Amino acid sequence: MSADPITKIVACNLCTGCGACAGAFPELIRMVDDPMNGRRPVVAATAEGRAAARDAVALCAGSASDWTTLDRADKIDDDWGPVLATWEGWATDDEIRHRGSSGGAVTALAAFALESGVAKGVAHIAARVDDPRLNEAVISRDRAALMRGAGSRYAQASPAETLGRIARSDEAVAFIGKPCDVASAHKAMRADSGLTDKIPLTIAIFCAGAPNLNATNNLLDRLGVPKGGKVVDLRYRGEGWPGLMQAEWVDDDGNRHTSDGIPYAEGWGRILQVERRWRCRVCADHTGAFADISVGDPWHNPPEGNTDAGRSLIVARTLRGRAFVEAAIAAGVLVTEARGRAVIAAAQPNLKATHGAVWGRRVAMRAVGLRAPRDRGLALFGMWRGLSLREKLQSFAGTWKRVIRERLWRRVVISGAAR
Repeated sequence: MSADPITKIVACNLCTGCGACAGAFPELIRMVDDPMNGRRPVVAATAEGRAAARDAVALCAGSASDWTTLDRADKIDDDWGPVLATWEGWATDDEIRHRGSSGGAVTALAAFALESGVAKGVAHIAARVDDPRLNEAVISRDRAALMRGAGSRYAQASPAETLGRIARSDEAVAFIGKPCDVASAHKAMRADSGLTDKIPLTIAIFCAGAPNLNATNNLLDRLGVPKGGKVVDLRYRGEGWPGLMQAEWVDDDGNRHTSDGIPYAEGWGRILQVERRWRCRVCADHTGAFADISVGDPWHNPPEGNTDAGRSLIVARTLRGRAFVEAAIAAGVLVTEARGRAVIAAAQPNLKATHGAVWGRRVAMRAVGLRAPRDRGLALFGMWRGLSLREKLQSFAGTWKRVIRERLWRRVVISGAAR
């Protein structure tokens, strides 16, 4: 096994693919889209590459995170990370609300950051123009560019690749990503006060795990996209809540076709979530504890159909996050209704059960000699104790079955790693 710590993290299934390491050292660490293992960093096989990896590991939230850095006051905060205030609402801009995965709150808040002058740019994910199956990290500076990223992207993504660009620029840039991406950004900001000054706002999107490229190809098969067709658009969510999954492609004669849409419940539940990476299955933060603001689906108040007008669950986690949401509401950017702080558990019952199972899964990993992530200051054992006896046993037995089935003891080697 390579001596550098980044390659070890990848090899042991601890990498989340956030891209922070590659963003910090773009000449020595690059991100590669591996169809099976996900978007992962590859370190240059040189002394300089190994040195960069040793420095970059301090930014990696995949192997470890520190919850003691978060202000927590009670059981709700212990379970979900800091929760200062919660709202249910939607963007007042009809296009943003329609294009968004639920109520368009993330895009609306990002646009407000630009319009209000809080930030000059917004770091986020958008579909790659040349291949919409894949994502790219971008920094947008106007509404049109932001709209490229509206709606969920259930594919591997590395928004923290932008952290290096932000650090090397003079602009204030808001940062949007999955909880693991924001956790790495949080570590980077704590390590570099200059970066903290350049990122005035972080927004996390609730996440149940990131499928691999094979899952996306399986989805395209289900949508009836022919193998020879060139995919020009792939929508996972949006255009109503929760939206239909739908693709567009061009055939050999240049004709453009649009597939039938399938419900989100089918696309996610039967196709995409099956291929979530193992690191996602032992994740202890699906709701963005390290962000200023996090946004997800209010599934406790579900839509009646597949394309209803959407609603978002908005959680303020820091004082500046709460102030920013309140300013957006006052400016008419969002229509909201205040909710009790306990609403996250009601809105995301599946994630609450997942958090409870994490302690058992990680103990089961260590029992067979596998490395597991470490979350300092997070009482995972207490969450596990709250599970039923059957769920407790399943957290162990299910993990051991998956270790055998997926041969998780094998070193992960990324395809295309050789230069």
